[in-house]
Amino acid sequence: MQKWQRLRSQMIIDHPWCRVRQDAIALPDGNIIDDFFINIRPDVALVFAVTEDQQVIFVRQYRHGVEQILLELPAGGFDPATETPTVAALRELREETGYVASSLIPLATLYDNPVKDTNSIHLFLAENVQLQHEKQLDPTEDIQVVLIPVAEVIDAIASHKIQVAGTIAAIFLAWEYLQRQKTQ
Repeated sequence: MQKWQRLRSQMIIDHPWCRVRQDAIALPDGNIIDDFFINIRPDVALVFAVTEDQQVIFVRQYRHGVEQILLELPAGGFDPATETPTVAALRELREETGYVASSLIPLATLYDNPVKDTNSIHLFLAENVQLQHEKQLDPTEDIQVVLIPVAEVIDAIASHKIQVAGTIAAIFLAWEYLQRQKTQ
């Protein structure tokens, strides 16, 4: 298997909210594709945060891309050149929910959509988080904090209450981590 060769690139949209690059690429078989579009996206830090009384913190918010109100784990974009995934995860948890964590357990780093997007999703687990602040939302955010008992989170996926891929990946990784901790 061989990597594709990028022959040339140009930014066709370079806006703070949307960056798109157009590449001309040579495939290993020699064919040329002149218009392969890449979304330049910030990395995302996402937190499966559990309170002392075993409630998982979710956020409910409108997502215009799918025009739906969705239930997700607290998360947000960041530039890895200026902020670490851990710092971004702690910041997003505090800003979106008012909860703070004393530490994070890294669960995984995944590619969001490696076909067309450049970003990674950094998944974390935070235990014994505490409500210490008011939410600090961006102008585009309207967020409702929702607590779900740990024991009911998997059922929330099965019943289609949770439908966001990164959130579901973090839930299963956190669930597996927590189950391993119980058996040790």
